[in-house]
Amino acid sequence: MALLDEPGHRAMYAHMLSVQGRTLYDILLYRLKEAEGGVFLECDSTVKDSILKHLKVYKIRRKVNISPCSELCVWAVLSQQDKLGQEFSQPGLSSPDKALVWEADPRTQQMGWRLVLQSDVDPLKIIASCKKGDTEEYHRHRYSIGLPEGVKDLPPGVAFPLESNLVYMQGISFSKGCYIGQELTARTHHTGVIRKRLMPVHLSSPVEHLEDGATLLTQSGKPAGKHRAGTGELGLSLIRMAHAKEVLTLRSSDDTTVTLEASVPDWWPEDTPQPKDALLG
Repeated sequence: MALLDEPGHRAMYAHMLSVQGRTLYDILLYRLKEAEGGVFLECDSTVKDSILKHLKVYKIRRKVNISPCSELCVWAVLSQQDKLGQEFSQPGLSSPDKALVWEADPRTQQMGWRLVLQSDVDPLKIIASCKKGDTEEYHRHRYSIGLPEGVKDLPPGVAFPLESNLVYMQGISFSKGCYIGQELTARTHHTGVIRKRLMPVHLSSPVEHLEDGATLLTQSGKPAGKHRAGTGELGLSLIRMAHAKEVLTLRSSDDTTVTLEASVPDWWPEDTPQPKDALLG
């Protein structure tokens, strides 16, 4: 895992874990150009206050200032493919001095780049080749490639980091010193047994009124996992790998039933253990 104090690395991804080894918060960390020794932390805005409180617990007596940065804004710059299917290279900035951070998203190349600016700076004035999208487009892109983010996809105290593909997103080190939640995480990694994974799914039709953690069932009615979150017909589900190649069903609280199919993301390593073929009864 690239550390922020290593030359050439100014962005990294990580999870804060509970003592039981479950994810509390997923975060992105950046080394700001103008802040000597300072680190900017990006998180789900709905848990900002909880993260601030969590960080201050471990501050102890160190001379560290922890405060929100309402004067800064994070932009995701997503890449598109050309006619040959190749990803475009990183766009140039007309005013690079205004970018406090301009780095590749550390999780996967398919998430493009992260741009941190002062809140009053219009990103389109320094990246002329881009057009401004909306939050819905951003989340649809994430779900289409199977990348989790925030408390809906990674519910605090529920999600396990390795089942959430933290290793594939360069978000964990197995050589660094001790950290909270290390014991279970390291043991799971070294045994190499991960029976469930968070995977991108495509629903037969959009579903409303889904309960958190709605159960996925096989065609024969066996539990196959839990649905996490999504938008429209796209989403993420925690699926038992033994059933990942099967057509699964999902029922909403208003008794609407849809089918869904999971897929293996292109950005997962080639040596990733593949889902088993469904057994024919």
